Amino acid sequence: MKLHANAPLGPKGRATMVRRVLEEGIALTEAAEAAGVSARTAGKWVRRYREEGEAGPVDRSSAPRRVHNATSLERVEAIAALRRLRLTGPEIAETLEMATSTVSAVLKRIGLGKLSRLAPPEPPNRYQRSRAGELIHIDVKKLGRIGPYGAGHRALGRSWARRGPTRTDSEGVRRGRAGWECVYGSSPERAAALSGWLERYNYRRRHGALGHRPPIQRLRELTGNNVPGIYS
Repeated sequence: MKLHANAPLGPKGRATMVRRVLEEGIALTEAAEAAGVSARTAGKWVRRYREEGEAGPVDRSSAPRRVHNATSLERVEAIAALRRLRLTGPEIAETLEMATSTVSAVLKRIGLGKLSRLAPPEPPNRYQRSRAGELIHIDVKKLGRIGPYGAGHRALGRSWARRGPTRTDSEGVRRGRAGWECVYGSSPERAAALSGWLERYNYRRRHGALGHRPPIQRLRELTGNNVPGIYS
């Protein structure tokens, strides 16, 4: 069990109680009562503090020190060898006549719980060019077209979409509906906003991979040119 370091009965509070007993000479029962624990528990913390110092009052793991039916090292190596042959957990369990749950636990412990872990990690695929336009990077994805009444019919129904992007309130005033259509009401509206988005992304937005600088600033550093439109 993990406790907050500043909790009243955590390691900090226990150390305070122990020092009151050892340094201030307060009786063990009195210190235990003030801390809200039994005298036996307080005595245990005092003994641990004398033996281990500041590490004594810290909680210890409740896991057993020895597991009598633990999987042997030879079995673990056999499981790892079969895993590197890309056998699944159930196939390894069948081959070694072991429980599937045991094989799965061993694979997870040795870091081979997923077959993808067998492949070496890909190196960082980051590249940069010295001149603008030297490399064109195209990101392709499917974009749905927004109809004349806005988006949102999948979540709000066709009848909502047919009512259009506006509504009439109790005072008879036409107002815009709250929902997805408040972002872009149509595909032309979305296309018109693209230039502003590109300007912010390339000139203003700070990118973590570039030292929290916009891409255009990085381009200026590579080329040594004062590209027009760069923001300081």
